[in-house]
Amino acid sequence: MAAIEFNQIFEGYWVNGSLPKKSGVYFVYECRHEPDSEMVDVLQLIYIGEGGNVNERIANHEKYEDWLKYVRNGNQLCFAFTAVEDAHRNRVEAAYIYQHKPPVNTEYKDNFPFDRTTVNTKSNGVIVIIKPLFTVERKD
Repeated sequence: MAAIEFNQIFEGYWVNGSLPKKSGVYFVYECRHEPDSEMVDVLQLIYIGEGGNVNERIANHEKYEDWLKYVRNGNQLCFAFTAVEDAHRNRVEAAYIYQHKPPVNTEYKDNFPFDRTTVNTKSNGVIVIIKPLFTVERKD
């Protein structure tokens, strides 16, 4: 494998969990959302995952109860998403996890099994908690 740079676009935040039915990497957060407002106050990153259909993956996720342990009273789960083609989903997911070390993730927190990977994350809105530009190196 060679060094690769990925340019990722955040497609917004979802409070109800109904993310796009697309291939990509998703981010699980604790957030505060006022139903009368479209604003979401993102408080902490809980988990990063990937799937060929992230909507289905989250709907049936085995760690859902673990995510809820990080949600304080009055807050809720919210999600973010970036599309990634199937061939690179694991590498992009691993880079985000290795860089940000969410508490519920176990794989990739302490090792990055891919060649040099740069991730440049952009959004039409605000990117919260995720570092917008970073590079990680192989560490087995």
